[in-house]
Amino acid sequence: MKAAILTLFLIFMMIASPCLCNDLGKVFNVISYGAVGNGKTDDTRAFAKAWEAVCNTNGITSLIIPKGKIFLLNPVQFKGPCKATKVLVQVGGTIAASANLKTWTDNEKWIHFETVDGLAINGGGQIDGQGSVWWNACSDKEHCDDRPTALHFHNCSGLQLSNLRHLNSQKNHISISGCKGVKINNLRISAPEDSPNTDGIDISTSSNIEVLNTVMETGDDCIAINGGSSNITISGVACGPGHGISIGSLGKNEAFDTVEEVHVRNCTFKGTQNAARIKTWQGGKGYARKISYENIQIINSQNPIIIDQNYNPNSLNANAQSAVEISNVAFRNVYGTSVDEIAVDLVCSDHIGCTNIVLNNIDIKSAIPGKQTISRCNNVHGSTLSPCNPIVPCLSH
Repeated sequence: MKAAILTLFLIFMMIASPCLCNDLGKVFNVISYGAVGNGKTDDTRAFAKAWEAVCNTNGITSLIIPKGKIFLLNPVQFKGPCKATKVLVQVGGTIAASANLKTWTDNEKWIHFETVDGLAINGGGQIDGQGSVWWNACSDKEHCDDRPTALHFHNCSGLQLSNLRHLNSQKNHISISGCKGVKINNLRISAPEDSPNTDGIDISTSSNIEVLNTVMETGDDCIAINGGSSNITISGVACGPGHGISIGSLGKNEAFDTVEEVHVRNCTFKGTQNAARIKTWQGGKGYARKISYENIQIINSQNPIIIDQNYNPNSLNANAQSAVEISNVAFRNVYGTSVDEIAVDLVCSDHIGCTNIVLNNIDIKSAIPGKQTISRCNNVHGSTLSPCNPIVPCLSH
């Protein structure tokens, strides 16, 4: 009799408790903290309560966002440091942003993780920024800039982000800042080609970052690598539409920016505005160096290979002679078709110039039958290690 009572008690505790323990550690379901998941009720407070429990429990913990439900969230912050040694966030259902702009209390970040080490987010679900209401409000630049990053990570070491769909961000989809040891794998990021500034992934002041096997369709850069970043590996990314995989922009407002050891390989660009791009502002300072683009396929894209060391669209500081130094850059095995006549565009500062720029096995044909592609150079120094199409006469062979 006592054994039967004990068994019933244990079963009751397992059902009643929001924390269930399994091989992934202690599991917390947002439903147990009041989340409804009907796509209409604001579940922000329930998520915050669940996070507090997850973060303040020792060992490995898991936050469950179950399948088959849509959880409506206003801006929310998930902050550490946590007692948990590893936090797993299993996104099975859909997380959707509120489309009512009047309910927003933070126009900088929608979902924000900060100082959470050992964070892993996956689960096969999706994150929907419902960005169209923000894009439609972009009647002028001021209001267009006043939009949040959809998913922001700051100071998170050992972050893993995988097996998710992320769509229609308000501004950029994912921002990585101040992080180390990040692995991003098997994401699908999508927003309309004309959606403003909907970058796929922005990386800044971060190191040892991997972005792998991901599909990106955006209204801006698929990936942008900004100042203070190093040791970045990007492989197996399909980009398009979008503005390519960019280093920069760097040096805006005469800032000192640095980027080094960035390696992009085995990527495809289809119908993009740019493909392999390095962009630095006139008057900037710092350096961009030890960068490679290798095994790159171009399909009907503009600006397949572009370095712009003197970027200055509004002619600010037009007499400035300083520039971010660009050196030790290699483009290898880049092939495909360009919709622009200029397929290789290497425009460097008259005063500083670019050094040790190497092209090897470049074959970019015109997407227009009967047309030829050409190159353009200004104060660029380096070499071509094999015949290139188009010919790049400014580089020694």
